[in-house]
Amino acid sequence: MPLFALTIFASAFLLFLVQPIIAKQILPWFGGSAAVWTTCLVFFQAALLAGYAYADVVVRRLPLPRQTLLHCSLLVASLLALPIVPATFWKPSGSENPLALILGLLGVTLGLPYFLLSTTSPLLQAWFARRYAGRNPYRLFALSNLASLAALLAYPFAIEPWIPTRTQALLWSAGYACFTLLCIATAWRNRGIEAPPGVTMAAADAHTPPPTFARQLLWCSLAATSSVLLLSVTTHITQNIAAVPLLWVVPLTIYLTTFILCFESSRLYPRETMLPIVAGALGVMAWSLADPRLTHELALQLGVFCLGLFVVCMFCHGELARLKPAPRHLTRFYLMVSLGGAVGAALVGIVAPLALPAYFELPLGLVAAAVLLAWQVRGDARIFGLLAMVTGVVAVGCAIWHAVEFYDTTILTARNFYGVLRVQQSGVSDASRHRTLVSGTIMHGLQYEAPQFRRQPTSYYTTTSGIGRVLETLHPRKDPLRVGVIGLGTGTLAAYGTPGDVYRFYDINPAVVAIAKRDFTYLADSEARVETPLGDARLTLEREPSADLDLLAVDAFSSDAIPVHLITAEALALYAKHMRPGGLIAFHVTNRFLDLVPVVAGIAAANGMQAVWIHDEGDDALANRSDWVLVSNNRGLLASPRIADAASPITPHPEWRVWTDDFNNLFEVLRR
Repeated sequence: MPLFALTIFASAFLLFLVQPIIAKQILPWFGGSAAVWTTCLVFFQAALLAGYAYADVVVRRLPLPRQTLLHCSLLVASLLALPIVPATFWKPSGSENPLALILGLLGVTLGLPYFLLSTTSPLLQAWFARRYAGRNPYRLFALSNLASLAALLAYPFAIEPWIPTRTQALLWSAGYACFTLLCIATAWRNRGIEAPPGVTMAAADAHTPPPTFARQLLWCSLAATSSVLLLSVTTHITQNIAAVPLLWVVPLTIYLTTFILCFESSRLYPRETMLPIVAGALGVMAWSLADPRLTHELALQLGVFCLGLFVVCMFCHGELARLKPAPRHLTRFYLMVSLGGAVGAALVGIVAPLALPAYFELPLGLVAAAVLLAWQVRGDARIFGLLAMVTGVVAVGCAIWHAVEFYDTTILTARNFYGVLRVQQSGVSDASRHRTLVSGTIMHGLQYEAPQFRRQPTSYYTTTSGIGRVLETLHPRKDPLRVGVIGLGTGTLAAYGTPGDVYRFYDINPAVVAIAKRDFTYLADSEARVETPLGDARLTLEREPSADLDLLAVDAFSSDAIPVHLITAEALALYAKHMRPGGLIAFHVTNRFLDLVPVVAGIAAANGMQAVWIHDEGDDALANRSDWVLVSNNRGLLASPRIADAASPITPHPEWRVWTDDFNNLFEVLRR
């Protein structure tokens, strides 16, 4: 029995640990977008489904000796895929479909090892039920989720801050090789063993009918609903409430914890008590989502949606545990649970970006949960049915209210692989009317419509900001200028352009380029020649010859999905190759939750360059608070009055390691 438990724990730990390891390796190739993680999750759910289907077919169709032989052969073959380091030819050139490219990369690099890890829990539980008749194999499912939770918490706290990414992949590969030996040993010890006559698994379950199609559909629906709510709540709290790095760990921890509790013991899911709590939680979440006055109440929103997710997942997973079949049919049960998880991930990760103009999957998920609750209590006490009906009405009403409120000041939405963009129009008078480009809670540019303000730089780019001071210093010294900007936004910096200047904006999101050209006029009004190459800025700069830039503005660090590959020592070295002698690189590091100023100072020192930090409070109608770190070898430029007079001292952190392509530590830079 300890061998079964150890093998299942090791497989689940490796299964969950590999997800952030591989995602972190490929994030820089696709612009650091949060959608990369969503796509990876879709792949992992699909591979998990394939693994559970394999276990179901093998257990039902093959005798135990052939099961053992087949599985051990596949385990040995999977070692050929190691180590799990993606080949560089998977890097996009800018024109490919990132979704298809990521799925292909994961399939080739990781497919067979991940598939076999996915088969371990249901396959070994079936072997366990055969060998230890009368024992409860479903507790091993709770153990596997405990291992997944351990991996989830170990990665950001104990692995990522200390171990370089490539080393993580190599260590995981070594761990997988050890798991392979452990699994082969378990299979070998179990080969040919049947339970004693009269108490075989088949005999014990002889009078248990196979699950009906309706029961299997219910299993799938419960799993899909919890998966949809996990992903949509994660998106909501990280995009619409607070762009805090690593906040996504909280919903996933809640999700796994409910699986552990519900499958460990039926006593941990007191159904009669939980049902009215579930109804109340769905109603409160729907109300909090719809009421715009509550949108920026950080503590309230986090409490409502984290507690609400816990309660609803306890209902979904508690009902799954209550409806689990006899061990004879456990592989089919896990197959349906996995299918539900994959369907939920696909609905949020693939269907929603194509079918919904904004993040409306959360209100729809709440409605689905309310309908499922009503179905499950249809035969219970009348009060439960009444509560479920009221909850459904509230959820539908609040979903409609949420959509109406969303479009109240929104004149345009655009959604694609990289997220949801909104163009909002505000202001009642001609002088105050303006448009803003928003993604979640992050503002990416603002333009006033009045003629006297339309060409004036606003928000983080005013003349008192770090970038504004640099441009005002450079223009009298050198004209024309060649300026590169990583991150287009509304194209505000083009307002500084003069005849003969070249402003080259790099952006990975085609929707941003389209909006900046159609819904804002900074690019069209600029006196400079404006270029907008599409694709990840670093990959584009790696392919291009020297751009001979006088200034490069790196403006991509204001959200939760920090594109780390743009703020490493190697990235700065690449930027320097595209600069003219005496040029300057400006990092926009305005961020409510991360202190990136020492990070830029560290990579500047690693490249033998000087860094100056300019903080601007931005206390008028046109300006927002901003932080810019200016990096250059041109000490005369950094010492010019417009720059030096506004410089703030940078607090040194000699204990911090320099960020590289292979190492970064977000915990160190979290604002206290």
